Amino acid sequence: MLGIARQKMLEQSSKMIRPVVSVLRSYSSAAKQMTVRAALNSALDEEMSADSKVFLMGEEVGEYQGAYKITKGLLDKYGPERVLDTPITEAGFTGIAVGAAYYGLKPVVEFMTFNFSMQAIDHIINSAAKSNYMSAGQISVPIVFRGPNGAAAGVGAQHSQCYAAWYAACPGLKVLTPYNSEDARGLLKAAIRDPDPVVFLENELLYGESFPISDEVLDSSFCLPIGKAKIERKGKHVTIVAYSKMVGYSLQAAEILEKDGIDAEVINLRSIRPLDRSTINNSVRKTNRLVTVEEAFPQHGVGAEICACVLEESFAYLDAPVERIAGADVPMPYAANLERMAVPQVEDIVRAAKRACYRSLQTFSNTGVKLNTVGRCWHQVNNKWEEIVRNFVTLLIQAL
Repeated sequence: MLGIARQKMLEQSSKMIRPVVSVLRSYSSAAKQMTVRAALNSALDEEMSADSKVFLMGEEVGEYQGAYKITKGLLDKYGPERVLDTPITEAGFTGIAVGAAYYGLKPVVEFMTFNFSMQAIDHIINSAAKSNYMSAGQISVPIVFRGPNGAAAGVGAQHSQCYAAWYAACPGLKVLTPYNSEDARGLLKAAIRDPDPVVFLENELLYGESFPISDEVLDSSFCLPIGKAKIERKGKHVTIVAYSKMVGYSLQAAEILEKDGIDAEVINLRSIRPLDRSTINNSVRKTNRLVTVEEAFPQHGVGAEICACVLEESFAYLDAPVERIAGADVPMPYAANLERMAVPQVEDIVRAAKRACYRSLQTFSNTGVKLNTVGRCWHQVNNKWEEIVRNFVTLLIQAL
């Protein structure tokens, strides 16, 4: 089965990924740790216990305990009426789940990978996302579509695509992208409790990673707000905005940049739709620079939307062109060396941040020009030009 094959690949790939994640951790050794897998499992368990209307369905979610063991133990605890193994027919079981949501139940649909959700995209977009609007608010569709999204390791082009921008483009859907265990637990609880359809995009390579977690997060009442980003690291020189696995890469890049005197602020989006525009713009107005990071294709991506948002609302605050880091605009290669080249790496983020801070040019570093000198000079020229134009218009009006 695909799940078994992927688990073997993950065991090999985790050896390469673990050092990267461990560098990111600067937490107390006394903090409790929880894997993303356990966080998702506990969130499902608690919500099913609290609300009898919540049920799970998907391929291998029951007897096999889930392709990635997210639903481990839930069949034994809640029985086959609430944990339903389905045939390999995404269009069929997704349609059944949407109908159940119409009726008032709260299905959680697992896709073995979101690439397979394309088989069911009509139910997700035309049925789940639009029914509330088309019924003038009479029909609610409380449903969650969850599963791994984006690049994994060695699974080729058809199993490696990121669907964040796809689903975020559709009004009526909410799109969430957890990074760590707190995100996974708090956002999944919020998604299940929400009265609208939620697309919950996890990352396969993060399932086995452990993150510190507080007693507050472990409380059964804990829930994160949908549509609110989190500033994972405060900074003053450049804003780095990322989601999912790229948050970890951005944090590692920030540590490297700190050694070069660049203080980066890292924002974990958590929610793609709705997008927390205020947090992004407030940060850019402080740092005057923006770098967006995502694994998905660059064209019409989440990064492009963020750049447009900042240009529309905070253009006057920018001291440098925005930098957009994304996956290569090609289908995902199968070869490991080409696969690595096709997705953003830590060094790509570091280079982009240095460009934004005018640190990539040797002439600037040699002469000791401060980080924001060039941008400030541009602002002074721009303000002076505006003053000249205003004076000219005033004289012209007086002459007429």
